[in-house]
Amino acid sequence: MSDVAGMPDWEKRFRAPRMGLPDWAEDAPQRSLYVSNVTGTFELYAWDRATGGRRQVTDRPNGTTDGLLTPDGAWVWWFSDTDGDEFGVWMRQPFGGGADEPAVPGLAPSYPAGIALGRDGTVVVGRSTDDEGSSVHVIRPGGEPVEIYRHQESAQAGDLSEDGTLLVVEHTEHGDAMHAALRVLTLDGTTVAELDDSEGGSRELGLLCLGFAPVAGDSRLLVAHQRRGRWQPMLWDVATGTETELAIDLPGEVTAEWFPHVDGAPDALLVEHTRHGRSELYRYELRADGGELTLIPTDPGSIGGATARPDGTVEYLWSSAALPSQVRSSAGGVVLEAAGFTAPASVPVEDVWVDGPGGPVHALVQRPVGEGPFPTLFEIHGGPAANDSDGFAAGPAAWVDHGFAVVRVNYRGSTGYGREWTDALKHRVGLIELEDISAVRDWAVSSGLADAGKLVLGGGSWGGYLTLLGLGVRPDDWAVGLAAVPVADYLTAYDDEMEQLKAVDRTLFGGSPQDVPERYRASSPLTYVESVKAPVYVSAGLNDPRCPIRQIDNYVDRLVALGKEHEVYRYDAGHGSFVVEERIKQLRLELAFAQKHVG
Repeated sequence: MSDVAGMPDWEKRFRAPRMGLPDWAEDAPQRSLYVSNVTGTFELYAWDRATGGRRQVTDRPNGTTDGLLTPDGAWVWWFSDTDGDEFGVWMRQPFGGGADEPAVPGLAPSYPAGIALGRDGTVVVGRSTDDEGSSVHVIRPGGEPVEIYRHQESAQAGDLSEDGTLLVVEHTEHGDAMHAALRVLTLDGTTVAELDDSEGGSRELGLLCLGFAPVAGDSRLLVAHQRRGRWQPMLWDVATGTETELAIDLPGEVTAEWFPHVDGAPDALLVEHTRHGRSELYRYELRADGGELTLIPTDPGSIGGATARPDGTVEYLWSSAALPSQVRSSAGGVVLEAAGFTAPASVPVEDVWVDGPGGPVHALVQRPVGEGPFPTLFEIHGGPAANDSDGFAAGPAAWVDHGFAVVRVNYRGSTGYGREWTDALKHRVGLIELEDISAVRDWAVSSGLADAGKLVLGGGSWGGYLTLLGLGVRPDDWAVGLAAVPVADYLTAYDDEMEQLKAVDRTLFGGSPQDVPERYRASSPLTYVESVKAPVYVSAGLNDPRCPIRQIDNYVDRLVALGKEHEVYRYDAGHGSFVVEERIKQLRLELAFAQKHVG
């Protein structure tokens, strides 16, 4: 990856070494764990800050990104699946190096559903399987796994209290997979406290566990709630039942984590505020008079994660659409960087607001050099509970380099614009998002940005799904479609996907395909395949548990039978790839397909 002579900028952005935000061990903060692509594949790395030594922990053909440190920093835990299928077991390796070994030998493979590691060696593991639903298991030092929770609906093991006596479980036993409730248990499975803003699934209000107070014996739990229409933090004392909503008067969505406790100092929270595709950080000191909020200066852009260190500094992963990511410190400077070249800069984004049928739609636009109208890629984000932001992304930057304008739309269903915006897609799945995308599409043409005859609709995962759906529902709007790891045949996708996603689909559609088959058919790209006019490019992972290959093959078979122009690329991985060269290959194929049809 170091030989970059003659390499185009768009490839350099993919191959440039990237460093993730380092995690650190609670009782050994000099020991850290991070993700990097320095070998060409995203893997886990251990970093001893005391000596400066770094070493690669994992080395697998399809990469590794899920890992954590034990509180004492002695072990690195990492999740081992098969070729990206997300189904596997936890492994562990000594921090200083050594052989991998099964971390919990008594537990069979599963999909991961949360994990918490205690100071005394106690481990809590959340699991999910298609046949058995969700379960939570406690493993004492030297003991066998003991199941303390099980339910057919989705659930996840959350945080352990500082003294290791209490555990939070985020669950959706009420059947609404988009709005979780919280249950606090002792480690024998006894319920201590319950908090359910959904009131048994009758209200669309969710809760998230953000972590117990970092003091032994302190029963306060930091929680995110949606009671005022957007995510905000509050304190819930699980021993007394007292709920304290925090006076953090910021207009966007807010999440938080505890600062490490320092004797004699007031408790404090690290607050991340996200609004309109950009982020900022604050320190919030908890005081009897309501607290004090202090801005932590950062450049305009996006925060890809932040953590408070024991010395009071904050480390955060920052980027903008124009500038590549860096691990920075509130004390100044770059915390962690790799040897090698830096990714070339790209162009900044412009904010656009377009009137849509459900209210103003926010879009982020990047323009190439020259005068429009331009061939234009509408790159649709996945999720759908996600959003596009003013952050660095090698894919959009590559299209700009090739003369395309790039438009990214935070359609209804996106996060960051309030609960009603996120929840609006329910029951008209896919179709309501397309209304917002179409509104921005019409603006792009009428404003002179986009060439109406050279519009490319593309995206991955949910974005791939919306691409195929859009090509069939509004076939005259698009010249080319590029769908990566999409939902293509919703009825078959439901049968084959992992159980957690079946629960999400039941929430979105108001039931299973057996309950509301007409809703699934109305939202399935396969229903509209005969109307497709644009050439279609489809890429798919052979081991994908989220958008399984059989339902994609069904759609491709219909394209073949109907004589529709298309190409399909299948690769040996799961829901995307952690291998840099594979990502470059896929983008090169997409660019070639689009250029073939729009010039």
